[in-house]
Amino acid sequence: MSLVGCTSAAFTVDLIGQASIVDGDTLEIHGARIRLWGVDAPESSQLCRGEDSLQYRCGAKAANELAAFIGERPVSCAPTSLDRYGRTVASCAVGGTDLADWLVSQGLALDWPRYSRGLYAAAQNDARGHERGIWSGSFVEPWRYRDCIWRGGQPATCSD
Repeated sequence: MSLVGCTSAAFTVDLIGQASIVDGDTLEIHGARIRLWGVDAPESSQLCRGEDSLQYRCGAKAANELAAFIGERPVSCAPTSLDRYGRTVASCAVGGTDLADWLVSQGLALDWPRYSRGLYAAAQNDARGHERGIWSGSFVEPWRYRDCIWRGGQPATCSD
């Protein structure tokens, strides 16, 4: 049976469990790749500049911090759709905390209004105002970074 043919209730049961972190906004549960709904985190190879103006791997930092936050706790994901790469797009939580909201509030991901309709805008404004995560320095939006790479750019030249 294809994923599209699954009922929402049956599909949800398969998306509760121990998560492996793929990158800052993608995880895997029981072999299913899950893209967090409504946010965009820096790519694993992406570089940002910290408050000291030195470059660091902000995508790797987002993934590592997400993994540390989740720890060994079970993650529960409510699917919303499939993306063009066949990944499940879902809202996910651990211990009652929305992972997308947590990532944005820590300055590890951006609200992606194209999909979220601004749901995480307040968390983003708070992270920006308190200069948390990527907001402590400078960065290129992840969607602009991916576009640059797609057009043949290199991580160092597409990053900040």
